[in-house]
Amino acid sequence: MFVDFRNEWTPPERPEPKPAPRQNKRAESVAAWVIGFNLLMLLVGPLAGATLFDAVAALFRR
Repeated sequence: MFVDFRNEWTPPERPEPKPAPRQNKRAESVAAWVIGFNLLMLLVGPLAGATLFDAVAALFRR
């Protein structure tokens, strides 16, 4: 197959993507609280779950 390198075609340049819009201060604050609460529940949740399992097991041991 013949390739013509003298008249090479160049593709058009891609437009730069627009940056995502920033959230307002209230939305950022709410997101921070939600993330903080989830991190706290990541640590406390297993302990609370184990306590509930112990309580249910104690009810059935009677």
